[in-house]
Amino acid sequence: MATETHASPPSIQLTITFDKEQPTTMERILHEITDVGRRIEGIDASISSLTLETKSMRSDISNFQARVTGLEHHMESLETQIATSQDRDQDLLYLKSKLTDLEDRSRRDNSRLLGIPENEEGTDIQAFLSSTLSKLTSLDFGPPLELQRAHRVGPKRSDPSLRPRPFIACLLRYNQTRQILQAARNHRPFQIGQHDIRITADYSKDTNERRKAFLALRP
Repeated sequence: MATETHASPPSIQLTITFDKEQPTTMERILHEITDVGRRIEGIDASISSLTLETKSMRSDISNFQARVTGLEHHMESLETQIATSQDRDQDLLYLKSKLTDLEDRSRRDNSRLLGIPENEEGTDIQAFLSSTLSKLTSLDFGPPLELQRAHRVGPKRSDPSLRPRPFIACLLRYNQTRQILQAARNHRPFQIGQHDIRITADYSKDTNERRKAFLALRP
């Protein structure tokens, strides 16, 4: 009798190998994720900071614009003041010219005598000047010369080396003043002894300064 032999089924062996590197890789990934999260938080903080800085800059820009507006108003006010000041200056110049003209008109009867030595006039200044003007100009006045007033200009000078003070002679008749000034323009200077004597019109300070500017142009 034959004996049946049964073959045993082949055995299957399942081998599971754990990669020892896998936990390290996961840890690295988690670490990177954590690092990215931190970076994102840093970016959020930077964005928040930039937002605050932007708001601050907008506030500064608003303040700057307000200052610019204030400066523009201030400039407009200054321009108005300058225009007003210029108008006022023009008015003052006009008034000054009118005062100068009035002063010159009030001096039309005056003659200014320069170079007469100190104390030459004695005690009667009007008689001395009346006689001196007639002798110097050699004019034949119809009515005799009459002076309303006469005086030297400035304080008395004790030092004889200093230039003598000028005389101001105010004649009663304007026509005689014109004759004397015309004779002085045609014959200058006059002489008293060794002294040169000049006779000029009596002008205001402003007019004299303007006349001095033209001295270089005179022949």
